[in-house]
Amino acid sequence: MANHQSCDKRIRQIETRRLRNRYYAKTTRNAVRKLREMTEKEEASAWYKKVSSMLDKLAKRNIIHKNKANNLKSKLALRVNSL
Repeated sequence: MANHQSCDKRIRQIETRRLRNRYYAKTTRNAVRKLREMTEKEEASAWYKKVSSMLDKLAKRNIIHKNKANNLKSKLALRVNSL
């Protein structure tokens, strides 16, 4: 249990941030899944730009590691180019 008023505030802030980060990470994961299932090259290449931007934002905010974002973008680029 928190002993200080600032600890209570910190706990509230951390919980809010955790839920927000979880939402953005889940949304990005769903977008990656959707991109992997696409079969048309034009649609997939347009979607790839959005997904890579989402991954970069997650890496910038330290929600995921930057190497994980780069690995995902690389694999998705190979997939889109092979269509």
